[in-house]
Amino acid sequence: MLDRYSLKILKPLLDSLAGYLRKKGIRADHITIASFAIGLLGVILIARHFYLLGGLLIILNRLGDGVDGALARLTGSTDRGAFLDICLDFIFYSAVVFGFALAEPAHNSLAAAFLIFSFVGTGSSFLAYAIMAERRSLKDLRLPDKGFYYLGGLAEGTETIIFFILICLFPSFFPALSWIFGSICLLGTAARIVYGYRTLD
Repeated sequence: MLDRYSLKILKPLLDSLAGYLRKKGIRADHITIASFAIGLLGVILIARHFYLLGGLLIILNRLGDGVDGALARLTGSTDRGAFLDICLDFIFYSAVVFGFALAEPAHNSLAAAFLIFSFVGTGSSFLAYAIMAERRSLKDLRLPDKGFYYLGGLAEGTETIIFFILICLFPSFFPALSWIFGSICLLGTAARIVYGYRTLD
């Protein structure tokens, strides 16, 4: 729900960083891959109980995810770039949760399994609607810079980042926060499925 607002606030910073990187000859795909590697390093740190440092790398990963999109718009976006970006994003989201399960298996594993289950729901409904929207040439007027149109939900990118920051700041509350956030994700998934089924014919 918050993406349309957070992206407007961050756009000047992202565009500035993208302009600098373009002058250096760096491509959007390079940022996508580097950000993913940074994020995975954060997951490893979380698994070793370095939660704050891991959280910092998660923030850097998400910053890179914004910069690669801005850079792609400057240099010309490609289908393979959008494909790579969305694949690595979903892998990263689940990897963070897996990192917490590795950190405290007895304490976190059940909640982590539930959260990944909810992520599968959000991811599959997100991508399924995006495919149908592409077939119909639908565009999202709220987020015109996105590479493809998708149906938003209760928990989007901004809410997920906030959740990741919270569990890194308060790792002992991971199970409780995961049950809450996972439930929100499932509610959003259900709403997206109902809306998509009713509006697509």
